[in-house]
Amino acid sequence: MGIANNLRLSSSLSRILHRRILYSSAARSFTTSEGHRPTIVHKQGLDILHDPWFNKGTAFTMTERNRLDLRGLLPPNVMDSEQQIQRFMTDLKRLEEQARDGPSDPNALAKWRILNRLHDRNETMYYKVLINNIEEYAPIVYTPTVGLVCQNYSGLFRRPRGMYFSAEDRGEMMSMVYNWPAEQVDMIVVTDGSRILGLGDLGVHGIGIAVGKLDLYVAAAGINPQRVLPVMIDVGTNNEKLLKDPMYLGLQQRRLEDDDYIDVIDEFMEAVYTRWPHVIVQFEDFQSKWAFKLLQRYRYTNRMFNDDVQGTAGVAIAGLLGAVRAQGRPMIDFPKMKIVVAGAGSAGIGVLNAARKTMARMLGNTETAFDSAQSQFWVVDAQGLITEGRENIDPEAQLFARKTKEMERLGLKEGATLVEVVREVKPDVLLGLSAVGGLFSKEVLEAMKGSTSTRPAIFAMSNPTKNAECTPQDAFSILGENMIFASGSPFKNVEFGSGHVGHCNQGNNMYLFPGIGLGTLLSGAPIVSDGMLQAASECLAAYMSEEEVLQGIIYPPISRIRDITKRIAAAVIKEAIEEDLVEGYREMDARELQKLNEEELMEYVENNMWNPEYPTLVYKDD
Repeated sequence: MGIANNLRLSSSLSRILHRRILYSSAARSFTTSEGHRPTIVHKQGLDILHDPWFNKGTAFTMTERNRLDLRGLLPPNVMDSEQQIQRFMTDLKRLEEQARDGPSDPNALAKWRILNRLHDRNETMYYKVLINNIEEYAPIVYTPTVGLVCQNYSGLFRRPRGMYFSAEDRGEMMSMVYNWPAEQVDMIVVTDGSRILGLGDLGVHGIGIAVGKLDLYVAAAGINPQRVLPVMIDVGTNNEKLLKDPMYLGLQQRRLEDDDYIDVIDEFMEAVYTRWPHVIVQFEDFQSKWAFKLLQRYRYTNRMFNDDVQGTAGVAIAGLLGAVRAQGRPMIDFPKMKIVVAGAGSAGIGVLNAARKTMARMLGNTETAFDSAQSQFWVVDAQGLITEGRENIDPEAQLFARKTKEMERLGLKEGATLVEVVREVKPDVLLGLSAVGGLFSKEVLEAMKGSTSTRPAIFAMSNPTKNAECTPQDAFSILGENMIFASGSPFKNVEFGSGHVGHCNQGNNMYLFPGIGLGTLLSGAPIVSDGMLQAASECLAAYMSEEEVLQGIIYPPISRIRDITKRIAAAVIKEAIEEDLVEGYREMDARELQKLNEEELMEYVENNMWNPEYPTLVYKDD
């Protein structure tokens, strides 16, 4: 493309972005890097100070204090946002210990309480603190601390956040959805609380996971916080403790099943897409028996995806591709890897399906390619190795059941233990998605010493931390420093002395889902295709430098999350363009999107990422 054409495209992009700044409108206006338009508000005085969307606290200028009837309601010293953050951080460090409710309230939960109070009173400052300290606070607002929050949510509940749709609301959801004040919602994270992380059925307490995920959408992807909606669908709980707890905030009845359950989810989906036709819905922590059914039910007609099935799979694939690179081999060698997978739930099957598709694509996407890819996996669940001899086999796992005669030649049989499988298969990778803490025992790790790989990999991906299949200390102490380790929860690196480090890569879903959501939003794609998910995984896998992967670093530091998300969103948009799925976003229509080169595409993404900056507020009487 010539220089003149590039100049014309850049000029076109600038004009489009400028038009969007001038003419886009919503009931709740907001400020992004696109511009600094004043925000019209319809309240004054204490009402403003009590509204976390508009409250600036001591950062209100004297002009705004006069304009909004705030004079005398705040201390006279006007502080800028940096001074406010400094004051908050000083208080946070001082209050971490004092905020504990007692011996059972650990430090991480104390931090969550303090951050949550800030969120309740000043959203802009909250997200500024979170973005500036993302490496420290992501584990607080998300995994692993969010698991503790969900377990104690009834006691922690102070201020409603998000929406609750229950089995008692059947027939009313279409009108209920209009109770939410935002005229436009870009992103919904919804859960039914049936399988929160590896903690099981937590019922209505599961809303904590939806809130935490959306905090990361705002911090990592720049989704405007006024356009996100956490949702809990309460269809009951089978948790005996919650059913008997008088303090439990949800429906104290058994979970709905079969058509009754589907009817509730269908009504919810119809309601939200009626009010917000372009919203993206991320399904989160649904038990396996519903996760796949709901994904297949809605994915080809709605802008939705399931993070446990597809997001976890994408992060795992990126890590597996990184493990290939860490051996000094090209990613195209991925189809040669032998992988033993521990766990056949929604996450495990999601990873298996995605890995098989990735291998098959690299081999040419033929029927033979899919058969070849399928033969690289050995799946072990709670009953042992899954073979064709298994009775009442889960339909989702059927595809990966090993042939009985083939296993007999290896000396294995239906139900063989994990250590037996590892010992005989000698895999390149041992991948844990079982939610069983300590599953990779000393005996299993010792068996991995027989791996035919020059650099074997251990992926202990289950969350929260106590459910990790092993710790990095366990793995490195047995397999030595020349191995690759990844986990779902954060662990500290292992020091070997003499400057040698065993890197503990956190394969966190937050590397992918914000970019997938943002890319889908900005492309206008009506669905989230397999190709878009694949593009996100490959972008993450390629993000690390050759020097980094050879050191055993296969995932980037969380501190780079905004840059990672920007690149993944651009890769998702590019793939949507190639699949002819783009429909455009705001003033950027499909034809204009298709004309953007890579640099302009990155600029387009960055210009649509919200930043936590105080807007100028202007009062207007209703």
